[in-house]
Amino acid sequence: MAKRLATVGPSCVACGACEKVCPDQAIKVYNGITARVDPDRCIGCGKCARECPAGIISLITRDETQDAIEPVAEEEAVPT
Repeated sequence: MAKRLATVGPSCVACGACEKVCPDQAIKVYNGITARVDPDRCIGCGKCARECPAGIISLITRDETQDAIEPVAEEEAVPT
């Protein structure tokens, strides 16, 4: 399982940009309202976060021992 996971914020405009760039089809737009991430498919590559025009996709770190998550530092989340 990947150490990072993409998450979609509440301001998603469902443009589909993230869905188009995901190499593992882990993020999908549902009902034209919002995008959702399948945590079992997400490899944490960050392509969706870099492509999101609204900037509302973040990468978080998975804590495998407790299934808890912590935010990834900004410089790790979206390399420039």
